[in-house]
Amino acid sequence: MRTEQLEYIAAVTRLGSLRRAADELRLSQPALSETVRNLERELGVDLLERKRSGATMSAEGRELLPHIVGVLEAVDRLRSAAGEQHRMSRMVRVGTVNAATVPLLIPAVEDFRAAHPVTQVEVVGAQQTEIQRGLSEGGFDLGLVNHLDGDDTPAECESTPLLHGRPVVCLRPDSPLAARERVTVDDLLAQPLIAMRTGYVMHRFVHRLLDGRGPAFAYSTDGAEMGKLMVAEGLGVTVLPDFSVVGDPPPASGRGDPHSLRSRQGTITHRPIEGDSTRVLLMLQRRRAESVPRAAQDLHEAFVRRAGRLGGTLTPPG
Repeated sequence: MRTEQLEYIAAVTRLGSLRRAADELRLSQPALSETVRNLERELGVDLLERKRSGATMSAEGRELLPHIVGVLEAVDRLRSAAGEQHRMSRMVRVGTVNAATVPLLIPAVEDFRAAHPVTQVEVVGAQQTEIQRGLSEGGFDLGLVNHLDGDDTPAECESTPLLHGRPVVCLRPDSPLAARERVTVDDLLAQPLIAMRTGYVMHRFVHRLLDGRGPAFAYSTDGAEMGKLMVAEGLGVTVLPDFSVVGDPPPASGRGDPHSLRSRQGTITHRPIEGDSTRVLLMLQRRRAESVPRAAQDLHEAFVRRAGRLGGTLTPPG
């Protein structure tokens, strides 16, 4: 149970409508409704009576309302007593699709940690839809997600572009494809392909790139880090944004290859895709709100500063 859920119930009760409460809270109505239902399932009580004319507090909900208000008032008193220290020492939760982990996420968290030594940062790997749902429901403070050019961004979230790059084919240096400057779609079709699961932007990109044709063999996995590990172990090739691989520590034997990277126990390299000019954006998202906790705001700024040092792009010119 989260205090946000209790605040949402109090808003619905005060305004007498899920729609009006969603507008005030700057949430989508489905997201607000689902959050309320989750609380009802946890308590085992129907807090609201839902009718075509709107939602009102049920009899059981009215009995519990004084307790809900009491909890919220106690939380307010606690925050007031703790003051700024509460806001600085809270946990910040970041949902990420595991993009740009080495050049951006880890340095940004290190910068934040130096300024906020008592604040916990919880980094959770998830799909884009799960991250955006967590942002809208208050489960995540920040989200790192990939977008292809032309993708819509959710209206209830504030989105800040951090990096832009291009899709590349990730493979081992001893692969025959590593000798080529670029990899063609036909080359991909002849290789075992390690694809991201449905729900990831790169799954959608590869599906569009292959245009309905199937590779020789395909795996399916979650996230860039697992995909890179499988490539390093020789299971096949994968397609990722270049900012998901640039910046990995170089292997001892790869000093002569500027593309070479290390992924845990093995090494990987990457090549651009012949004839493809797609841009991928790494976006930092947070829920639109009138008041943002100081710790979440500071971590947001740490991400933006780190992206600025990288120049907003990891794709070399040309």
